[in-house]
Amino acid sequence: MPITNQKVTEHAFLQPLYVDDFFPDRVVDKGREILLRLCERIEAEQPVDLQALYVLTEAATEQFNLLEAEFEAAGSEIETVAREEIGEDFWFVASAYGFSDADPEELIAAREW
Repeated sequence: MPITNQKVTEHAFLQPLYVDDFFPDRVVDKGREILLRLCERIEAEQPVDLQALYVLTEAATEQFNLLEAEFEAAGSEIETVAREEIGEDFWFVASAYGFSDADPEELIAAREW
């Protein structure tokens, strides 16, 4: 399903990670795909409140938890810079879909990184 939210289609997800050689592009690409799938789910399911949104972001956060092993296998990790950028992009997604009052920490509460 193509994403219709113009803010999202114009956004460069995880951009600072792409310019830092510590983060392998092929793994960052998978993180970007997680965020895009989150956007697709939001558009398809249209959560009516923050609790419904948090269910969707929890699932995406758990996918990032699994991606941590791929970062480590590539000699990288989800460390401070990556953690902040991922968190900011989760908040960007929430805001782009009208949930600017979302708690940034709650969006990624299931994180293990």
